[in-house]
Amino acid sequence: MTLAGATAIALAGLLGQTSSASAKTHDIHMTAVESDIIIDGGGEKYAAWTFNGTMPGPVVRVTEGDTINFTLTNPATNKNPHAMDFHAAEIDFLKNYKAINAGETISYTFVAKKPGIFFYHCGAPPMIQHVARGMFGAIIVDPKDASVWPKADREYVLVQSEYFKNPGDVQAMFDRKFDGMMFNGGIFKYHPFVTGGGKLDAKPGERVRVYFVNAGPNEFSSFHPIGEIWDNVYESGNPANKLTGVQTYVVGPGSAATFDVVVESAGAYPLVTHSLTGALRGAIAVLLASPDAKPSTNLMPMVPWELPAKTK
Repeated sequence: MTLAGATAIALAGLLGQTSSASAKTHDIHMTAVESDIIIDGGGEKYAAWTFNGTMPGPVVRVTEGDTINFTLTNPATNKNPHAMDFHAAEIDFLKNYKAINAGETISYTFVAKKPGIFFYHCGAPPMIQHVARGMFGAIIVDPKDASVWPKADREYVLVQSEYFKNPGDVQAMFDRKFDGMMFNGGIFKYHPFVTGGGKLDAKPGERVRVYFVNAGPNEFSSFHPIGEIWDNVYESGNPANKLTGVQTYVVGPGSAATFDVVVESAGAYPLVTHSLTGALRGAIAVLLASPDAKPSTNLMPMVPWELPAKTK
C-alpha cells in the first residue's frame, strides 16, 4: 500500500463532504489505478483495479440536493478500459456510464436527489471482474433535514466484497467460487485477534451508525451484530425506510443500508454476515465498546498493514 493510497483512505470521509443544509456543488475527480494492494495481515498481495489506489475507493459524502460534477481519468499507463456507475445518480446510462480506454477522461454531472447510502462501481465489461478486482465504493447522501433521524455519536462505513485469489479467472467469478470475504478491502480486517487486524471503537451508550454496502459481485449479506440487536435499520440509508429492533438484515449485491445500534455495555460485539461461509472467510468486524474509546471521525479506520512504513 502506497502512502498516497493510505492517505486516500484516511481522508475518505472528507471527500465531497459539506456541513451546510443549502445545496452545494462538488467537483469530484477519481483516477482508475491498476496496482497491487495488501488484503490481509500476512501481507497477501492482490492485483487490484481501483479508484484512487484503494479498495474500496474513497467515500464520497454530499447532502441531499447537492450537485456533483464528476470526472474519471483512465491513465495511459493502464491496460484496461474503465467506467463509473453511481447508484445515487438518475442520469442516462449510455451517455455517462460508458467505458473509457486508457489515456481517456470522462465527465458528467448529476444531482443527489434522494438521501441514503449508495453503491458506486466500474461498469466496464466484464463488469463482474471489474467489481471483483476492487472498483467500487460508497457515496453517502445526507438528508437535508438532519432532524429526520437520531444524531449518531460515531459513524463507520463497511463495504463487503468477495475475494477471488486469481483475479484473472472470470469463470470462477461467474461460478461464485470465491476464496474469501472482505470488509473494506481486507480479510478479517477489523478482527483484533487476527494478525494485523484492527477494530471499530465505541463507548457504551453511544449510537453507532454503520453505512453498509454490499459490493458483491454475487453473494448476499445477512448483516448481524453478535451480542446486540439493530435499534434501527434504514433500507438504502433513507430515513423514510425505517425498521426497528432487527436481529439480521439481508443486503443484496449492489445494495446498501444504514444500521444504528446503541451499545448498552462495555465489551466486544462482532458485526458479521450471518451467511457463515462469508463470515468465517473474513467478513467479521469487531466493534469494541470501552469507556476509554477515543473520539474518531474516520469512516474507514486503517489497520497496521495499511499504514505507511516508518522512515528513519
